[in-house]
Amino acid sequence: MSDLTSLSNRLIILLAAASALGPAAMQILLPALPVIKDTFQVSNDVAQLTLSLSMFAIAIGTLIYGPLSDKYGRRVIMLLGLVITIAGSIFCFLATSIDLLILGRFIQAFGGAAGLVLARAIVRDVYEAEDAARVIATLVMVMVVIPMLSPALGGELMDQFGWQSVFIAIAFFGVLIFLFSISYLPETLREPIPFEGAGAVLVTFMSLFKSPAFCGYAFCVTFVSVVFFSFISAAPEIMVSVLDRPPTEYGYYFIMIPLGFMSGNYVTLYFGRSKELNRLITWGASISIVGIALAFILLSLGIKHPLALFVPISIAIFGNGITLPNAMAAAINEFPNLAGSASGLTGFLQMAFSAVAAQVVALIFNGTVYPLLVMMFSAAVLSLVSFKLGVSAERQAATA
Repeated sequence: MSDLTSLSNRLIILLAAASALGPAAMQILLPALPVIKDTFQVSNDVAQLTLSLSMFAIAIGTLIYGPLSDKYGRRVIMLLGLVITIAGSIFCFLATSIDLLILGRFIQAFGGAAGLVLARAIVRDVYEAEDAARVIATLVMVMVVIPMLSPALGGELMDQFGWQSVFIAIAFFGVLIFLFSISYLPETLREPIPFEGAGAVLVTFMSLFKSPAFCGYAFCVTFVSVVFFSFISAAPEIMVSVLDRPPTEYGYYFIMIPLGFMSGNYVTLYFGRSKELNRLITWGASISIVGIALAFILLSLGIKHPLALFVPISIAIFGNGITLPNAMAAAINEFPNLAGSASGLTGFLQMAFSAVAAQVVALIFNGTVYPLLVMMFSAAVLSLVSFKLGVSAERQAATA
C-alpha cells in the first residue's frame, strides 16, 4: 500500500518517458515504410499494416492493463509491459519476413500501451482531480511531443545504420526505463480490486459507460484525439500534393503543431489551480473549433501557403492541449477506485477511434484539404458536445 501524497519530479519524468515509449515506437518507423515495402517486396497497403495494427495493439492493450493493474498493482504491470515492449522490439529486429515484422510490431505496441494507461492511473492514485490534471498535462505533453520527434530520429538512424536499427533504439530506451522503474517506481494502488476474468472486465466497463459524466469526458478525450491523429496522418500528403511543397519542408512547418500542444499544456499547468476544470475543457474545445474554422476560411480564399493550414491548426491543437489533460483527469476521477480501468477504457476509445479516423482520412482524400478539415471540424464539435451532454446529464441526475 502507498501513503504517497505527491510524486517527485524524477518520478513524473519516469512516468512521462514510460507513457511516451509506446507511441514513439509506433511512429519511429514511419520514414522506413518505403524501404520496408521494397525490402520485402510487398504493396504499400501491406507495409502500412506495420503502423495501423500497432495503433490497434495499443488500443487493445489499454483495455487489458487497466483492470490487471487494479488487481495486481501498477508497478508489476508496468514492468511487465516494458518487458513485452523490449521483447517485441528484438523480435522486429530479427524479423525475416513482413508477416513476422507485423507480428513483432503488434507485440511491441501492445507492451507499450502499459505506460499510457498506468502513468495516468498512478497520477490519479496520488492526486485529486485538479492536481491530477496538471500532472497529466505534463505526461500528455511528453507523450505527444516525443512521438512527434521520433520519425526524425528514425530517419537519421535509418540513414546511418539501416532501418532495423530503430528497433534496437526502442529496446535500449525500454531497458533504461525498466531499470529506472525497478529502482524508483513505487506501488501507488491503495486497495486492490478483485479480477474475475473477461466477463467481470466487461461488467466494469459497462458500469463506467453507465456514468453520463464519464462518457462525456471520455468521448471528449476521444474526439480531441481524432482531431490530432487525423491531421498528422494526412498532413504529409497534403503538403506535397495539395500545397505543392517538397516533403523536406513538412518537418519545419510541423514544428508549430507540438509547440501549439505544449502551449496548451502550459495553460493547464498555469491555470490548473485557479480555474475550474470544466471551464478549461470548454475553453480548449472552443479554441479548437475556431482554429479549424479559420483554416477553412483561409484556404477557401485561395491562400495555398502552408502557413494558411499550419497556423490555424496549431491554434486548434493549442486548444487540444488545454482540453485533453483536463478531460482525461476528469474521466479517471469519476471512479477513483477503478482508475486503472477508467484510464484503460479511455485510452482504448482514443486509439481505436483515431486508428479508424486515420484510415478514413486516406479513403476520403480527393486531392483537396477539405475532407480532412471536415473530419477535424466534426470531431472538434463532437468533443465539445460530448462533454456538455455528459456534464448536463450528470447534473440532472444529481438534482433528480
